[in-house]
Amino acid sequence: MSEAIALVSSPPRLRLLGQFRLEIGTETVELCRNGQRLLAFLGLRGRVCRTVLAGTLWPEVTEEHARGSLRTTLWKLPRGDTPLIGACGDSLLVAPALRVDVHTLTRTALGVVQGCGPPLHARPPLGLLVGEDLLPGWDEDWILMERERLRQLRLHALDALAEALVRQGRPALAMEAAWAGVRAEPLRESAHRAVVAAHLAEGNVSEAVRHYDAFRRLLNEELGVEPSPRFARMLPERLPARTTPPGWGTGRDDLRAWPG
Repeated sequence: MSEAIALVSSPPRLRLLGQFRLEIGTETVELCRNGQRLLAFLGLRGRVCRTVLAGTLWPEVTEEHARGSLRTTLWKLPRGDTPLIGACGDSLLVAPALRVDVHTLTRTALGVVQGCGPPLHARPPLGLLVGEDLLPGWDEDWILMERERLRQLRLHALDALAEALVRQGRPALAMEAAWAGVRAEPLRESAHRAVVAAHLAEGNVSEAVRHYDAFRRLLNEELGVEPSPRFARMLPERLPARTTPPGWGTGRDDLRAWPG
């Protein structure tokens, strides 16, 4: 006697990190540009008043025209067993079943920043923290602000992850997280402090000093400032006279020599 097998379809997925992509089941659904903008805005904000939504997406026309464009765009969205957008009074919201990758990134990064780093021996979430930017090429104000918010959150999460991995005695993985932060923002001191902390955790004082010196030259060259006293205090006291290690020139040249 045969048994009936219930096939549970995967929930719809909205991917906003990198190029826009809506996946329903095993298929990628093509949307018009306004449909993409509508889903992206709601995917980022969750629940939005119709007037605010229409005014943000169509700011150059009258409110009546903007609301008409909103109605047309909603009508053109794909319809299926699982709606993508729901209504609550005068507000629109994404359906609970819709999985948005930005929310996964945000939860992961906030968990790391709040001290909920990876358990000992677990694989750190580096892949998610160093992934693609939010909708590259989109230049609307609401995207630019959200993109910068996510960039800052990722950088703080990489700093916190590197620190947590050093505490766990995993300096090699801490170095990976630290270097990811350096590559994302080469003048960010906290990322360079994380690199030095990982070197010191392995007992590689010479590597730590060399990295500090290279960053110091780069910072002076680009901004005309010195690293913070906090950074300098990380290193052991050095002898008064010291020559630059062979092979290290200006800070900019040193940065090119760094892994990346």
